[in-house]
Amino acid sequence: MASSSDKYSVLLPTYNERENLPLIIWLLVKHFEESKFNFEIIVIDDGSPDGTLEAAKQLQKIYGEEKIVLRPRAKKLGLGTAYIHGIKHATGNFIFIMDADLSHHPKFIPEFIKLQKKHNYDVISGTRYAGNGGVYGWDLKRKVISRGANYLAQVLLRPGASDLTGSFRLYKKHILQKLIESCVSKGYVFQMEMLVRARQFGYTIGEVPITFVDRVYGESKLGGQEIVSYAKGLLTLFATT
Repeated sequence: MASSSDKYSVLLPTYNERENLPLIIWLLVKHFEESKFNFEIIVIDDGSPDGTLEAAKQLQKIYGEEKIVLRPRAKKLGLGTAYIHGIKHATGNFIFIMDADLSHHPKFIPEFIKLQKKHNYDVISGTRYAGNGGVYGWDLKRKVISRGANYLAQVLLRPGASDLTGSFRLYKKHILQKLIESCVSKGYVFQMEMLVRARQFGYTIGEVPITFVDRVYGESKLGGQEIVSYAKGLLTLFATT
């Protein structure tokens, strides 16, 4: 059973999120402190040219070095390696992964923790496709692509989770470590593989309905190229799991 000595490390990979970072960090601190959970936020900036790291340093001065931990890298090296890098520096026994672009609202964090504690789940996944979850700010094309991608993954992989491509999750630290070590995908498919492997290893997965809000500032990362690599990755996973 989870105890009061639990600590939650939030891994925030950033690339050009200078406008979003102050708000996401303020919201994280607010929701953790209101719920009285012990936490740290690890900002992994991949050499953003827009001054994201400078903004992070200012935020560290405001909230303190034990709450805001900066672990930057020299250049853009991708999500999977950002998590590996972040875990090395995480002092929590639980790890949150989420996007820094405000598409994931920290208000759901207490719900993730509550559900995890109640059932001692290994993984809690935020879902846009169950309960009262949903998406705001997407046009029909994006919604159709996302639903289609998710449906295809459900049919091929039967993962025991309703939202495979989401990236708002809570993991027990040692389980996240094992999952990352066993993952071979890069990019968009990586999140999906994490849940597929979790099912493969017999880990328990709980779900919390979330509302996903399309990014407020900056450019969306999903284009035609991503869709092609998603399809390829999905077939590779299907062949190897």
